Amino acid sequence: MVRTETPVCEFNQAALDFNLKGVDGRQHSLASLKGENGLLVMFICNHCPYVKSIIDRIIRDAKELKALGVNTVAIMSNDPSDYEEDSFENMGKIAEAMDFPFPYLIDEAQEAAKAYGAVCTPDFFGYNKDLGLQYRGRLDESRKEAVAGAKRDLFEAMKGVAATGKGPTEQIPSMGCSIKWLD
Repeated sequence: MVRTETPVCEFNQAALDFNLKGVDGRQHSLASLKGENGLLVMFICNHCPYVKSIIDRIIRDAKELKALGVNTVAIMSNDPSDYEEDSFENMGKIAEAMDFPFPYLIDEAQEAAKAYGAVCTPDFFGYNKDLGLQYRGRLDESRKEAVAGAKRDLFEAMKGVAATGKGPTEQIPSMGCSIKWLD
């Protein structure tokens, strides 16, 4: 697993539409997921130790952001041929076991990941109500280990986006495992 960091946020870059199958058996698009005050699009997977170490905090933040009018969606873009844990079947098992409060979608052709420029898991894209990019950074200051009292970078940024439409000018990149691209 290659550790990768996300690039700097390109403010106001438009969110790109997609139509992906969720573990709930439904198709989901950008328009169907947008919240009143924004949308958090995150690229995650099941096998990545970075994602595993923060998934509880992702779930917590998604629930709290929903109350602020910001919806969340998780997209899994890895090629599961080398990581069975990332299969669609296992995505459904994880989503159910952890009671994901957001749709968990599969990007089998990896078109969404490529369009968004996703590079790792987790990779967070925080959009305002007009679907302009305002945040591309880390969840918090912890990496693979939880840090007690860690500043909630993503949550605080998206809380500001929900209130003002603008993200913070200072953002620290997310870090995680590289996306496993198809051959």
